[in-house]
Amino acid sequence: MKLAKRAEAISPSPTLAIDAKAKAMKKAGLDIIGFGVGEPDFDTPEHIKEAGIKAIQEGFTKYTAVAGIDELKDAICAKLQRDQGLTYTPQQIIVSSGAKHSLYNAFQVLCDEGDEVLLPSPYWVSYCEQIKLAGGIPVVIETKEEHGFKLTGEELRQAITPKTKVLILNSPSNPTGAVYSQEELESIAKILVEKNIFVISDEIYEKLIYDGNQHVSIASLGEKIKDLTIIINGLSKAYSMTGWRIGYAAGHEKIIKAMTNFQSHATSNPTSMAQKAGVEALNGPEEPLAQMLKEFKKRRDYMLENLNKIPGISCLCPGGAFYVFPNVSAYYGKTIRGKKIIDSSSLAEVLLEEAKVALVPGDAFGVKDYVRLSYATSLENIMEGIRRIADLLQEAID
Repeated sequence: MKLAKRAEAISPSPTLAIDAKAKAMKKAGLDIIGFGVGEPDFDTPEHIKEAGIKAIQEGFTKYTAVAGIDELKDAICAKLQRDQGLTYTPQQIIVSSGAKHSLYNAFQVLCDEGDEVLLPSPYWVSYCEQIKLAGGIPVVIETKEEHGFKLTGEELRQAITPKTKVLILNSPSNPTGAVYSQEELESIAKILVEKNIFVISDEIYEKLIYDGNQHVSIASLGEKIKDLTIIINGLSKAYSMTGWRIGYAAGHEKIIKAMTNFQSHATSNPTSMAQKAGVEALNGPEEPLAQMLKEFKKRRDYMLENLNKIPGISCLCPGGAFYVFPNVSAYYGKTIRGKKIIDSSSLAEVLLEEAKVALVPGDAFGVKDYVRLSYATSLENIMEGIRRIADLLQEAID
């Protein structure tokens, strides 16, 4: 059986594959601690659920406009103005079936065959595959731990070629939790405007930010960079609405119109009742978000402190999102329970099989010396999981 080349070239999502394996082991009766998937463990707030239920009860279960209902697009415009001082019209907004879908739409309408897309690493696992699906060429720019895993203006300038079409920017970052300052973004924006390069700004974790850090959208730094920016965001992380599948993009009207035309032939509209719930999420009270953020910070602090106590592990403090990204390369070349550790994947495999702890190897994010742990799980799970990791790593021998 011969499939299309694009199908044969695409790799499955490593994070979802690890989560599936961990769930299968758990179903088989094994006591698995899961640090793999990026999904808040909190329930969707009640007022949001009630809005979705009300929509169903009132019969709001039919097709909607492809790019989303006016009420939700108005709420998104109000949110962007309120949070970032950004003015958009509803014609500059498209609502999709999750932020991942919004990203896919953006790549499809921006990239021609052979266009280069600059991708700072470590990067979220789906960027690379989505670029390739659009015919683009991912050009990886390795960021440095000493720079907080953030792209510098100098690194950006050196990577640009005549084929460069788009830069991907993710702040706060998955997997590192890095948060770009306004000054750092200004140096990047200046170059993008000079070279007329689009930027896809993935801001899905913007509400999950700590230690007095402020989220700044690169689109807020002037009209010229705003015209080149496609903001990607959604409701999954901040409002614990992963299964509702509501994401959105904001950008130049010409780009949004093209994304809408593309979406009209791919999925049509996002789920009708989920859109109504989305209106409530954006317009309603944010006390549940504040409580979730408080708990995430407590978990982050515990995980960070105790990972850094393990000999050979070092971990920067993430400023946002809900991940830590420790350097584990000190264990490469060692043996644990008869198994040789040669990279982050083999270490992750040993931890899953021997310690019953699931995490994601850095290979999935384009780097080799790190692993990602999500603290979107209970503090009790975190305490037990870190204890298991520490105990197993104590057995490492040269």
